[in-house]
Amino acid sequence: MNSSHSQDLILRQRRAGVLLHPSSLPGKQPKGNIGQEALNFLHFIKNCGLSVWQMLPLGPTHADGSPYQCLSVHAGNPELIDLDWLVKQGWLEETDCSYQDISASLEQACQCFFNQSRSHWHQSFDDFVDQHKSWLHDYALFQVLKKIHANAPWNEWPEKYRLCEPNALKEVGTVYHEYYQFIQFSQFIFFTQWQELREQAMALGILLFGDIPIYVAPDSADVWSYKNNFLMNQDGRCEFVAGVPPDAFSEDGQLWGNPLYDWDQQKKNNFNWWVERFKTQLELFDILRLDHFRGLESCWQIPADAQTAVDGHWAKTPGYDFLNSIENSLGKLPLVAEDLGVITQEVIDLRETFNLPGMAVLHFAFDGHNDNLYLPHNHVRNSVVYTGTHDNDTTLGWYRSLEEEAKKQLHAYLGHDENNTLNMPWDLNRMALSSVASLAMIPMQDLLNLDSNARMNMPGTTENNWSWRFNWSQLWPQLPHDLKQMITLYGRLV
Repeated sequence: MNSSHSQDLILRQRRAGVLLHPSSLPGKQPKGNIGQEALNFLHFIKNCGLSVWQMLPLGPTHADGSPYQCLSVHAGNPELIDLDWLVKQGWLEETDCSYQDISASLEQACQCFFNQSRSHWHQSFDDFVDQHKSWLHDYALFQVLKKIHANAPWNEWPEKYRLCEPNALKEVGTVYHEYYQFIQFSQFIFFTQWQELREQAMALGILLFGDIPIYVAPDSADVWSYKNNFLMNQDGRCEFVAGVPPDAFSEDGQLWGNPLYDWDQQKKNNFNWWVERFKTQLELFDILRLDHFRGLESCWQIPADAQTAVDGHWAKTPGYDFLNSIENSLGKLPLVAEDLGVITQEVIDLRETFNLPGMAVLHFAFDGHNDNLYLPHNHVRNSVVYTGTHDNDTTLGWYRSLEEEAKKQLHAYLGHDENNTLNMPWDLNRMALSSVASLAMIPMQDLLNLDSNARMNMPGTTENNWSWRFNWSQLWPQLPHDLKQMITLYGRLV
């Protein structure tokens, strides 16, 4: 295993980082991109004394834009491709560059690319296709079939396509070869641009921190092409689906609707589907957060026809076998366990057996109990502390909506008279940075003093999420200097 992926080297050193998805970067395109603005953000991070950039899953999304319900667990989101980069390569004329229609611009670039005389770029494309053949072929066919069937989910396709009949798929790949190749080209461009970004991050000493959702979208290339990995029939019907029970976010729980894994089948295959998934993510990132870690110990099974998540039940899952198999295949990985929510001793034991850092979220700390594990005096070194996550309100919004008792506790904890006005979000930013936790992560919104209007996601809702973007004008000149001083003060400057 490459030493750069050593958990001891990466997750034991005291560091600070920022949480920002690339879609939130500024720029001319409908979403942020992984080109020049991302490179600019790396330099901002460096100037602030931060050394970690955390983001959400990078996959192609459905219409709701959620990066936790992607069309593929391997593919990158083409909407994040920097079109200006394609112009610089000579594959896209400025007059054909439509910042509001990324797909059309990519198709123009693809035609130009394959019409040009063969060069080192074409060899790089061939190498990319070969290197990623374990998923790219299926993903490209899946996208072709989505286009043919007006974006309908795969379980509504004709039977021969639903069941992946080889002759039918071969015919589709031949008849729609140009579009099939376009999908491959888009992924080649995404991964090429990403590697340039990652190389720049490495040169600046910045680690890229990714996110692996434990479940996958029902309408995805992964479920369509690997149905046997999931508790479903060949037509995509499930008896139970995934979610979580009622918690601080929702009194009805969260009904995600994802298919659950057939863990017995996964175990028979030595969890190879997961191994390939980790391999792809390790191409992109230095650290990985395993979302909904507790699902590796038990999963919340909800009847597929349920209206809420209340009537689910816990079912055991083979977390020890899973993590052992991953380590045996790939070595010790730089994983962070997202262990929020309903956490039992069994979940804690699983995380501690594999020495994985968990998460401490300060927004959840002030419930009136001094034994709350998220209060800084209860933090442990092997953990990651956050002010809030992408699922929380911004810290300023959170503070303004706090109940009076929680607000009194927060004031007392900070040593402030309850009549005094706190310096939010910076009092909480400082609390995170001063924690004993090895890694402290602060959402970009909390570095910019933004209120609830900048919230990224409201769990349990499907509208008006994932669309927040920042603007460079929101930074004030002293921010990098002041933040770097604070990071230095608390021993997080690397």
